[in-house]
Amino acid sequence: MTEEVAVSGAGLAGLVTACRLADAGVDVRVYETRDTVGGRVRSRRRDGFVLDRGFQVLFTAYPAVRAELDLDALDLRRFSPGAVLCSTDEGTRSVLADPLRDPGSFVASVFNRRVSTSDKLRTLLLRQDLAGREPAGLFGGADESIRSYLDGWGFSERYIENFVAPFYGGITLDRSLATSSQVFQYTFRTLSEGSIAVPADGMGAIGEQLADRARAAGVEIVRNEGLARIERDQGGATTRGAGPVAFETTERRREAEALVVATDPRSAGELTSVEGVPTDVKSSVTQYYRLPGAGRVETGRKILLHTDGESPNVVVPLSEVAPEYAPDDQTLLCATFLGEAALDRDDEALAADTRAALAAWYPERSFESLEAIHTDRLPFAQFAQPPGFADDLPATTAPAGSVYLAGDYTEWSSIQGAMASGRRAASAVLSAEPVGE
Repeated sequence: MTEEVAVSGAGLAGLVTACRLADAGVDVRVYETRDTVGGRVRSRRRDGFVLDRGFQVLFTAYPAVRAELDLDALDLRRFSPGAVLCSTDEGTRSVLADPLRDPGSFVASVFNRRVSTSDKLRTLLLRQDLAGREPAGLFGGADESIRSYLDGWGFSERYIENFVAPFYGGITLDRSLATSSQVFQYTFRTLSEGSIAVPADGMGAIGEQLADRARAAGVEIVRNEGLARIERDQGGATTRGAGPVAFETTERRREAEALVVATDPRSAGELTSVEGVPTDVKSSVTQYYRLPGAGRVETGRKILLHTDGESPNVVVPLSEVAPEYAPDDQTLLCATFLGEAALDRDDEALAADTRAALAAWYPERSFESLEAIHTDRLPFAQFAQPPGFADDLPATTAPAGSVYLAGDYTEWSSIQGAMASGRRAASAVLSAEPVGE
C-alpha cells in the first residue's frame, strides 16, 4: 500500500499512527493545528524552568511506551517508588513504599503507623495477583469502582483514605475512587513492574522524539494547519478502504486515500459525527512554584500525598527528581488541585493553600518565599472513566468511509491508551482492502 494517508493531530496517538504507517511504506502527512507537537503532552521553558502542561509522568512499564519510545534517549529521571503521606491536621509526614522495590524505605514503611500491617500484606498479595495476569485481559468483563474493588479485597478505610484516594486522585483525577477498577488494576500492575519518570528535557520530549522518528521515516508534519471539515459527499463511498476522502484544513481543500482523525475527543466527535466519543470530563489545575535558595524540600524523590485534604491533592518535588527542571539555585515544585471548583479559584488562593500545607508538613522550615510562577487550568484533563466505560468507547473504524479514529478515547485515558490507539489505527488502515468501482 503506497497511497497517501492524512493524519489530523500530532499528539501521541497521531504520531504513533504516522510512524507505524511510514514504517510500512505508506506516504503520510500529519496536520497539526498548533506550532508544537505532542498534543496534551508538551512542555514550555521559562526563566530556566521546565514547565510541563499540567503534572504528567511516564509509566515506563506501559507496553506501548516500551514498544514506541527509546527510553534511554529520553534520559529519564525517576521518582522513588512509593509516596510520602502528609497530614495537615496532625502536622506529620511518613513514608510508604514497596520494600521489594525500594529497600532503602523498608524500615520507614514497615513502621508507618498510618497504614496497618494487614493492609501492607494485602497490598503485596494484590501485587502478586495482578502480576500473574496479562495486561490486555484487565479491560473487559464485569467492572466496579476502585473503592468497591478495594473493599472486596478487605482494605481498611484508613488505608484507602490515607494512600489510595490521594494517590489515585492524582492518576484518575477522581479522589472519590468512583473510576473503573480496571483502570486501577492496569496501572497498579504497571507501577509494580516499572517506574514513574519524566524526561530530563520535560514531558514534551516524548512527542518530539516521536516526531523525529516520523520525519526520519519520511512523514511530513505540517504545523499550524488543522482539520476543519470532512466532506460528507464522497460519491456514496462508505465501504472501508473505498477512499479517497475529501477534507478541508484551515488552509485548503485536500484529498487522501485514508484519513486518521487523531484530534481531541470533542473535535473528533464533531468532525466525524461518531456517537459515543466521551465528552464527560475530569478537570484539574496544576500550579508551579519556585522556592529561592539552595534549600530543598526533602522527599526522597517521592510524591507528597495530602491525606486529609484536597487542596492541593498532591505536591511534587520536580527539581529534586529532575534537577534539569530548574536553575541550580532554585527549587521547582508543583501542586495539583482536582475538580471544576479549582478552575475558578485565583492563583494566589491556590498558592496560599500550598504554602499552608507545606508549612504543616515541614514545620522546621519557612515557605513564605514560595512563589507561584505558572498555573495550568485544564477543564478537559481526562475523560471520565466510570465502571463499564470501556464497553461504550467508539471503535477505530466507527466513522464511515476511509476515515479512522486514533486517540486515548478509543482505549482509556492515558499515555498507554493514546499510543495503543495509534498502533490500532495504523493496523486498521493497513488491513483495509481498497474497493474497486
